Amino acid sequence: MFSIPEQFSNATKANFESQFALFAALTNKTFEGVEKFVDLNLTAAKASLEETSSTAKQLLSAKDPQEFFALSAAQVQPAAEKSIAYGRHLASIATGTTAEFSKAAESQIAETNRKVISLVEEVSKNAPAGTENAVALFKSALGNANAGYEQFSKSAKQAAETLEANVNAAVSQFTSAVKAAPVAK
Repeated sequence: MFSIPEQFSNATKANFESQFALFAALTNKTFEGVEKFVDLNLTAAKASLEETSSTAKQLLSAKDPQEFFALSAAQVQPAAEKSIAYGRHLASIATGTTAEFSKAAESQIAETNRKVISLVEEVSKNAPAGTENAVALFKSALGNANAGYEQFSKSAKQAAETLEANVNAAVSQFTSAVKAAPVAK
């Protein structure tokens, strides 16, 4: 049988280790997201440089102003489509990283919560007589805090889903507008 101070000491140590594991997991997820973002930007920059060079050669080879403006206008829709694709890829990276971040945090928080409830149960078994009301009050407060966290988590997920749906709708509208726009010839 453990004493209450020893139980709290063990719980504090386990909590510290749990928080360190969470920090390490979140740091890894952040670096993965940054790595994908950097890779996307390098790829986009390289493609943009190649396309700009090719377009400049075409524009410089134009024989008259009409051909120059026709070539310029022909570049608008492909450039807009590439910009949309870039935005979608960027949103995909952000959404994926956020989802992984949330999943790691939720699992760690659930585990910590389970340990705290277990500790409270164990300590309440060994609590001195006459402290039942205080233990019940603490358990009630802990239950209310857990319910609040769950509601916050649900609301945050809903907000993220709504934001993603709105971004997808805006991208779809922009894509439709680009495709419907007349190309000058």
